[in-house]
Amino acid sequence: MPDPHGCAIFYCVDHEGSEPVFSATADLAGTRLTVTVRGEVDMSTAETMFQTAARADATEVTLDLRQVSFFDSAAIHALIRLTDRFPDQLTVLPSRQVRRILDISGLGEQPWLQRA
Repeated sequence: MPDPHGCAIFYCVDHEGSEPVFSATADLAGTRLTVTVRGEVDMSTAETMFQTAARADATEVTLDLRQVSFFDSAAIHALIRLTDRFPDQLTVLPSRQVRRILDISGLGEQPWLQRA
């Protein structure tokens, strides 16, 4: 749920009382939204990542995935949807694992993907 004041928003997915395996925080500064994702992005969390980043009041988005340990095909699909929503205004900061998955999937040379 977007905060109308642009304050940080935190989403956390907890699997049956164990340590949270996913979180996404959003921080809006002007029209620049920075979304920091931690943990595992999979079919149960990819839509939350997308919704957190797809705020209507942002025109530029930085998706910080440097603390992501798992990234599956649902996560790739959510990322591609974000590139469609923010053409030329999306920056992705990948973890080593995310970089490897994007390289394997043929997306490693995209202009929105930052080098480590």
